[in-house]
Amino acid sequence: MENSLLIKGGTIVTVDPGDAVVKGDLLVRGNRIESVGAEVDSADEVIDARGRVVLPGFIQTHIHLCQTLFRGSADDLPLIDWLKKRVWPMEAAHTPESIRASARLSIAEMIKGGTTCALTMETVNHTEEVFRVVEETGFRATVGKCMMDKGDGVPEALNEETRKSIEESLALFEKWNGRAEGRIRACFAPRFAVSCTRALLSEVSRLARERGAIVHTHASENRTECEMVERDTGMRNVLYLDLLGLTGKHVALAHCVHLDEEEMQTLADTGTHVLHCPSSNLKLGSGIARVHEMLERGISVSLGADGAACNNRLDIFTEMRTAALLQKALHGAEALPARRALRMATIDGARALGLENETGSIEEGKRADLLILNTGRPHMTPASSEIISSIVYSAQPDDVETAVIDGRIVMRERELLTLDEQEIIDEASREARLLWNRIGETGENF
Repeated sequence: MENSLLIKGGTIVTVDPGDAVVKGDLLVRGNRIESVGAEVDSADEVIDARGRVVLPGFIQTHIHLCQTLFRGSADDLPLIDWLKKRVWPMEAAHTPESIRASARLSIAEMIKGGTTCALTMETVNHTEEVFRVVEETGFRATVGKCMMDKGDGVPEALNEETRKSIEESLALFEKWNGRAEGRIRACFAPRFAVSCTRALLSEVSRLARERGAIVHTHASENRTECEMVERDTGMRNVLYLDLLGLTGKHVALAHCVHLDEEEMQTLADTGTHVLHCPSSNLKLGSGIARVHEMLERGISVSLGADGAACNNRLDIFTEMRTAALLQKALHGAEALPARRALRMATIDGARALGLENETGSIEEGKRADLLILNTGRPHMTPASSEIISSIVYSAQPDDVETAVIDGRIVMRERELLTLDEQEIIDEASREARLLWNRIGETGENF
């Protein structure tokens, strides 16, 4: 008999097709939502949610778990310098132990901030450690090993032979995709056109279609990057990817800040997903993506914090608010309303991962990925009748009291249940020091 969980008496923000908000009970049986709103008398476990808001867990569609140990170490640089002078040397210095510490720290931060699912691109090496951490912590994630087989300034440890890169990615896919009853999935993650040969990108395109896999890559984040791609290929970035078959409903392109009209139309025509990272784009000086125009064209846009090396936090509340405010500054106060920003952080993220029938909203039969939010704190008072506006414009990560992933409580009253918070902080601090020592031994000039 499957265990049941009753979340009693909350205000349920469903993010269903009608954006319904209902007051009542929410019953979970096993890992699925059984009923929404109807009164339920009892269950194996009961959480009192009176005076609280119940939400679907947030979904971040562009994250780098491996970069969280780099927080504060790569600030105030544009993208290409940021990569060559800081991030690539640090990624090259990773060990299995430091990758594990970084992934654990990332997931702890995300769960405490209400993120229950992520699409993450790791570095070239040790990605299996990330899969193990996702499995152990109860998190939901689609994970990809970064693929890099060319590029100036790439450390030797990250510069792969094309066939080896493909074989390692494929082996991870075959081993991990669909594990934990589908909570863990694998994808192909070529870094970006600047650091991937045409041969690698073409083979990724073929393998992804053959295996029904997601392709997660960066595109058109920075003007210098766009110029490099056009110089190398004679084509605009998105058009080059489209030529190689790297567009479509299974393709997720991070950033897409600098697009021309033809590229925008290509994304719309092919159903390619855009992963918008507003804070990262601002901090790296990359620019402001044309999200309002993308949405008007019917392009799928979801949200991610990117990595702690360029954000410097993994806070989806900041990304919702910033995304909305930027588009309002450009297009007027009615652009990107709160309801749409919340959908970008939930069901639109699920759609980018091909999981819209499984998670991203609170509906009967879906996986139970849920949050309970305390709206009785000073910055959320007085309680607005427009609760979704309060969530997007006023709420903060610390307002998340309880998190449920796949029917399992992973945080209760701010206490992590699948991770030891102090142990994680100590481990991350120790591994960060060791990583910096390794960089010093290689003579890298920081």
